[in-house]
Amino acid sequence: MATILLSDRQKDELHKAILDYLHSNGYTTAFDSLKAESKQDDFNPDPKQKYAGLLEKKWTSVIRLQKKIMDLENKITQMQEELNNAPIRKTNSAVDWVPRAPEKYSLSGHRNPVTRVTFHPVFSVIASASEDTSIKIWDYETGDFERTLKGHTKSVQDIAFDPKGNFLVSCSADLTIKVWDLQNDYKCVKTLYGHDHSVSSVAFLPSGDIIISASRDKTIKFWEMASGYCVKTYTGHSDWVRMVSPSEDGKWIVTSSNDQTSRLWEVSSGECKMDFRGHDHVVECAIFVPVIAYPFIRELIGVDKDPKATSRDQPIPAQYIVTGSRDKTIKIWDSTGQCVRTLVGHDNWVRGLVFHPTGKYLLSGSDDKTIKIWDMKTGRCTKTLEAHAHFVTCIAFNTVNWLLGNIIYNIIYIIKHRAHYKGLHYYILLSILVFVLIIFRYLVLHSVFFFVFIIYFSFVFLIWSKIINHPIVHVDLESI
Repeated sequence: MATILLSDRQKDELHKAILDYLHSNGYTTAFDSLKAESKQDDFNPDPKQKYAGLLEKKWTSVIRLQKKIMDLENKITQMQEELNNAPIRKTNSAVDWVPRAPEKYSLSGHRNPVTRVTFHPVFSVIASASEDTSIKIWDYETGDFERTLKGHTKSVQDIAFDPKGNFLVSCSADLTIKVWDLQNDYKCVKTLYGHDHSVSSVAFLPSGDIIISASRDKTIKFWEMASGYCVKTYTGHSDWVRMVSPSEDGKWIVTSSNDQTSRLWEVSSGECKMDFRGHDHVVECAIFVPVIAYPFIRELIGVDKDPKATSRDQPIPAQYIVTGSRDKTIKIWDSTGQCVRTLVGHDNWVRGLVFHPTGKYLLSGSDDKTIKIWDMKTGRCTKTLEAHAHFVTCIAFNTVNWLLGNIIYNIIYIIKHRAHYKGLHYYILLSILVFVLIIFRYLVLHSVFFFVFIIYFSFVFLIWSKIINHPIVHVDLESI
């Protein structure tokens, strides 16, 4: 081991710091011995000198630095693992895009924890619900706060936009569900009563004419949007129903509960078709695997295709379900009730789940303050985002901007591709100009107008050639 050499000045400071420590702690013999051996005969302890308490300060600094080093080593290990799981070749494919730090905006304004966030299906709007009894509306393009919706008297537990984006529905611990009309300045147009306890989850069926809700009263209710009447009530859970989610075709719903189960319900009959058991704690969330993710899921579990489907059949929604629990795990289930894969990695409750728009990744939010991104082809966590300083209570994906991003990518590609054929454009435009000039020469009597016309079209031709040579729009494809 290499010896670290100190300068004479550093040695002197070290001796004085040790002597001060020995004197202040009553080690008289050791103090006298070191004072003599270090030739510090003129040393007199003085609390005003810089060496006073220096040894303790240095020691605590070393401990703090050691902790920081250990934290950095853990992060390096984590990043190395992510790097090992990353694609070998860099790609611009939209399928492989995942969120990355830092965040674009940090929206602050709620006075208590945020319980849910959701994106508007059309406009650049985010709605957030909070335990402070309010709903806030934000513009996610600018990060600006727009308005606050007030009406609930207790914590707002969940919110959802209808498929067309005309209405926002909210539910609360005050036992009510409220419908807000976006086209009428976010006015509350309906308040739905019927649950006997806190309403924990709310959603629209894909048709947009039915609202579904889940409650601590152990029931799931269906509400007619037009009239506000409760048209169906499902019972079956033995404890608080935490979440309800509809399938893509609206024929099924899945619920999660404090009774440590999830249930699959048929909307038309109201029957519970499957009871998913396997978690060891409260099941916080349950969602359907979108049809677009089926190829990845089947590759994960080693199934070539849906055994129930023929070669001509389209994929059937509601074939797979994902649940997140307070037992810190995420489970993937098939429609027979079998758990086909368990994802382990979070250090605390799993509170929210959402699929990447391409279906390749599953994103999960947890009370361990992180968002994890899981590759559905391998079942491995490919990335961990240190998302918040406190619990991550919910997670949502903006499919509007995602789709818009792909459209922009295609349009830009077409524009740039057209630039390679600028020679063809020149010949076509030149031919048209010559033809127009010949016709115009015979129609115009005064030659002065003829020359003005030539200058005008020459200018147009020049502008057009500049556009062809230099496409107007430039996009950093790495960011798409």
